[in-house]
Amino acid sequence: MKLIHLPHIPKQTQIIETVAEIWSEWRRQKLPLYLFLGLCFNLVLAPAVFAATGGEFSRTQAYWLAALGLVTIALAIYLFFVMFVPEKF
Repeated sequence: MKLIHLPHIPKQTQIIETVAEIWSEWRRQKLPLYLFLGLCFNLVLAPAVFAATGGEFSRTQAYWLAALGLVTIALAIYLFFVMFVPEKF
């Protein structure tokens, strides 16, 4: 019987440091988080759009229509803030 050598498992401190590094990077870059949350919300919204169309649209068209609606709402919110709080931008 041959022994299988497992790769060296990092120490607990290395794991904690890695998690801390990922956490700090996430705190600086929020766009990937916002994109991920938008895609997750699209997964909830697209079946409702598909059901509301009564089968006139394909499933792919329903997902893109929901994504288009999310982008339109996000752009409207962004432009609202740019108009009323321009010194931040």
